[in-house]
Amino acid sequence: IQGNAGQSNYAASKAGIVGFSKSIAKELGSRNIRTNVIAPGFIKTEMTEVLDPKVVEGWAAAIPMKRAGEAEEVANVCVFLGSDLSSYVNGQVIPVDGGML
Repeated sequence: IQGNAGQSNYAASKAGIVGFSKSIAKELGSRNIRTNVIAPGFIKTEMTEVLDPKVVEGWAAAIPMKRAGEAEEVANVCVFLGSDLSSYVNGQVIPVDGGML
């Protein structure tokens, strides 16, 4: 998980969310309240549809899975985290990024 050049404000806000969620996980874990963060990578959205196709190709080339993610793939992680299958997952950042490091 990393920031991009020219987006330091965006990266700082995301880092704040990560720190906040880890603190909340420690504070509320004893009450069986879990707090996790999903960190999507390059996901096809309305925001990415307006990008130049060459920009999209460049991003896809940098992703080990060689494609953009789908919103449904992020939603699947939400379903997992909201289910009992993740009952012992707390204070984590879950990347959904096709292996982009």
